[in-house]
Amino acid sequence: MNPYPPILSDLIRKLGRLPGLGEKSATRIAMYLLKAPERDVESLAENIRQLRTSIRTCSICFNFTDEPVCAICSDPARDTGEVCIVEGTADLLAIEQSGAFKGRYHVLQGVLAPLDGIGPEQIRIKELFARLKTERIKEIIIATNPSNEGEATAHYLLQILKGHEARVTRIAYGIPMGGDLKYTDRVTLERALKGRQIF
Repeated sequence: MNPYPPILSDLIRKLGRLPGLGEKSATRIAMYLLKAPERDVESLAENIRQLRTSIRTCSICFNFTDEPVCAICSDPARDTGEVCIVEGTADLLAIEQSGAFKGRYHVLQGVLAPLDGIGPEQIRIKELFARLKTERIKEIIIATNPSNEGEATAHYLLQILKGHEARVTRIAYGIPMGGDLKYTDRVTLERALKGRQIF
């Protein structure tokens, strides 16, 4: 027997579908919302409504934005001739937070996953080629994740970008800062050794 009223049970079930939330976390959030000031709950609900109506993808890089062109693409200081290709906006944000990259991005909004029916037409590869025709791009940095799908996407991009005048590079993978070699997996060690640099 469910101890909660149907409306509360439904909210818990829906919150539990969110990434990273299980039933316990969803229950804690629902209980917080019940006790929170009404204006805070209304503000949250309004933010969720606005998220669905106001957020779109940038017409240039396909990052999420509430304007036709995102802040990165409209910043003239970012026109370095470097374009970093990422799978999604979360990856873009991670690179931005590092402060290590000052160029522009191209967000694929996915990766190649043939078993799931996701091919080159379902992600933003065609749009990347349109940018290559109109922008003065000197270097394309492929920064897909080191998953099977990310690697397949990187190899596909490498193949179709061969012969283009822009230099094509891939981000390096290796031992994380503070990591311990004896606990590092074989693939990471292999990549770290292959990607070694002169010190």
